[in-house]
Amino acid sequence: MNSIADFLAHVPIFSGLEHGELEALAVFLEPRRYAAGSIVFSEGEKGAEMFVVRSGEIESYMPTSGGKQRILTVFKSGGLFGEMAIVEGEPRSASCRAKADSELLAFQAIDFYRFIWEHPLAGSRLLKKMTSVMVGRLIRASGFLLDMATWGETARRRAITDDLSGLFNRRFLEEASRLRFGGVGAVRSSSLLFLDLDNFHALNERYGSEAGDAIIVLVSAMIRRVVRENDIAARLSGDEFAILLPGTGRADALALAETLRAETAALAFEFRSVADSPDESARVTVSIGEATYPEDASTQAALFEAADRALFGAKKTGRNSVCAFNEVKG
Repeated sequence: MNSIADFLAHVPIFSGLEHGELEALAVFLEPRRYAAGSIVFSEGEKGAEMFVVRSGEIESYMPTSGGKQRILTVFKSGGLFGEMAIVEGEPRSASCRAKADSELLAFQAIDFYRFIWEHPLAGSRLLKKMTSVMVGRLIRASGFLLDMATWGETARRRAITDDLSGLFNRRFLEEASRLRFGGVGAVRSSSLLFLDLDNFHALNERYGSEAGDAIIVLVSAMIRRVVRENDIAARLSGDEFAILLPGTGRADALALAETLRAETAALAFEFRSVADSPDESARVTVSIGEATYPEDASTQAALFEAADRALFGAKKTGRNSVCAFNEVKG
């Protein structure tokens, strides 16, 4: 194995690649040296490459309203940065400079896509690792939504959102919650809501999949309007949703859940069961389960299970209701 490939084998983002795949990848990486204080790239520039730190330190920064610079991250050996530029060609959202004399490995966008084309299985594993890295940075960032927006709407959607609803996808929710329980920042009291639309499948069968999609879109828009800035709302699959509420106790979580229940019940739809038939009015309701850390669970998996059990309890009470985990019997 050549020296670059040997180095990549110890970089977490490339750890899932096989021996031959690492050697193939190494061919595309160009070593570059930067003296301390020199600029790697500047905010607003069009980016067409990402970098891996082989040695030294690179710091990313942004200007603040006071004219100073805010240091966002310091990348050390094995660190990856600039990856969003090669995913979507978005302008750089921050500047990067060498904090110390550094050697970088540059990966051009054209070579990145060529590697994925020639090694699709390895490319898929690499993209999954890149998504995990991106999510970790978002969770660690103090300006959660601001940082996400500056990475570009199209790139954000492809990486971490559900296409139909515009909400986060299951992968992002699970990764975000896992990182919170895995030591990235202090885990305060947090709550989780699981939502399931009542009788959705019957409506979908009667009026068709386009009507079902319209219901999902409208309900998702309502969820985005109701949730707060730092809440993480996701579509899990079909008519199932989840909302992670960082720093939120049970009382506030239940109040938000009740607002979601009432807002869903107020939505009105008109569909046709068959072509040329009169419009029919339809309504949808939602059942919501709530669980809170640390009262109901001490781990991510246990919190998800508790919220799911509470959702089942809400459905048992007749649907169109909210149930907290501490109300579940048995």
